[in-house]
Amino acid sequence: MNIRARMAEKTGNLRSAADIQADEARRPASNPKTGPGMAGALAAANMRIQELEAAGAHSELSLSEIVPNPWQPRRVFDPAKLSELAESIREVGLIEPVVVRRTETGFQLVAGERRFRAHQMLEMSTIRALVVDCSDQDMAVFALVENVSREDLADYEIGQSLRRTEAEFPSRKRMAEALGMSRAGLYRFLSFDGLPQFVRQDLDLRPRLLGGNAAQDLGAVIRKHGDAGLVAAKELWPLVVSGKLDQGRIAGAVSAMATRKSTGRVASERSIDKFFAGNQQAGSITKDDASFTVKIKAGVLSDAQETLIRELISRMFTPAPAKDE
Repeated sequence: MNIRARMAEKTGNLRSAADIQADEARRPASNPKTGPGMAGALAAANMRIQELEAAGAHSELSLSEIVPNPWQPRRVFDPAKLSELAESIREVGLIEPVVVRRTETGFQLVAGERRFRAHQMLEMSTIRALVVDCSDQDMAVFALVENVSREDLADYEIGQSLRRTEAEFPSRKRMAEALGMSRAGLYRFLSFDGLPQFVRQDLDLRPRLLGGNAAQDLGAVIRKHGDAGLVAAKELWPLVVSGKLDQGRIAGAVSAMATRKSTGRVASERSIDKFFAGNQQAGSITKDDASFTVKIKAGVLSDAQETLIRELISRMFTPAPAKDE
């Protein structure tokens, strides 16, 4: 299935241009929504791709002459799925050519990076390609529109691609309109840039560790608490990486720790924090110079929750195995 056919599948329920009133087409969307807006962006990209395919030329190119699309959002490619694709190409050949454009030094992928990588896995020297002529803005929009609508693309990957794409648009407002996003949605994806370097380094390797909403909340908390927030985030972030702290709770945990650090509470001061299950108090956490006590009311915990708590405490106080020198 070629690019045009794939895009047509995604836009099959859209109205034709003839069905849209002229004044409606000219009227800017006052509050663009991600879903319908993205459908419109897909439709526009579909039309542009038809133009490019009609004018493109088929070639057999050397893999060494081709470099990836710099606006490609995807940071992690599933090795198992790439292996499956490579095996399919080995058995039946490449059904759909990759799409490239010419550069001063060779060619640049417009679409088809998975197919390109599969050929590299097979150690093939050449690949069938459709050579088209398109602008940087075309490249950016094609990569984003095709990938943003996929459920398996992480928010961090979208955010990084949006940041690389930003230079191709006169403003963020214009970029949001071109991609069919609300500006709030756009800023949520861009919020990853405000996170500390130690967080982004882990996200480069595991982009699903943090979603857009959690990233926005974490960034806001760190800015609010300043150095205390940064110190707390550095201490708590490894718990998210290890799976011991849910990403949706990291911002609240950082805020609570930063508040305790900034108030300079002395060790002998006794503190009591209550926690709730709905409207009912479920228990309390008490800390003083002698102990740290967690009390949970009888009947609040299920057997499964009690088991999880016991396992967590056991892991917390079990020394990590020594690494081989």
